[in-house]
Amino acid sequence: MYRQVITSAKEKMQKTTSVYQDELRSLRAGRANPQLLDRVVVDYYGVQTPLTQMGNISSPEPRMLVINLWDQKSIQLVEKAILKSDLGLNPSNDGKIIRLIIPELNEERRKELTKVVRKSAEEAKIAIRAIRRDAMEQFKKMEKDTKITEDDRTKAEKKMQDETDAAIKGVDELSAKKEKEIMEV
Repeated sequence: MYRQVITSAKEKMQKTTSVYQDELRSLRAGRANPQLLDRVVVDYYGVQTPLTQMGNISSPEPRMLVINLWDQKSIQLVEKAILKSDLGLNPSNDGKIIRLIIPELNEERRKELTKVVRKSAEEAKIAIRAIRRDAMEQFKKMEKDTKITEDDRTKAEKKMQDETDAAIKGVDELSAKKEKEIMEV
């Protein structure tokens, strides 16, 4: 009975961790990565369209992204969307493709990015703890409704805590890895 609650909570924790991982991918670490543009949305003829669905994004050099759009008329719209995003990149085009040069990160910007990583990690941990809290409440309700015994509730709470600790450890590892990547010169 309580195993379903643990399984469900574990799945939610894994989703939270993968959302955090996606968030980290979109952070700039001084290297060109096409996933930087995953969050950029273009107002394409009145429809909010993800940039990734408007053309091919490649990284021919370590510090450059090239966007080859399928509709050449949308170059101005894409440039405007990139400028509006919080990426801090200046697009340049030659009429056919858009180039984004990724600037070298200075020490101050690196420290800023590590703060962003830590803040995101803390938000992910808070979400994981909220999932644990909901599961614990379900265990108490099950015990109150005499669906499980007190011993079962204790076992379930211990297993839930173990899953929570593992998820938080995973977030910490992702965070440490990203911070190391950012601080590399």
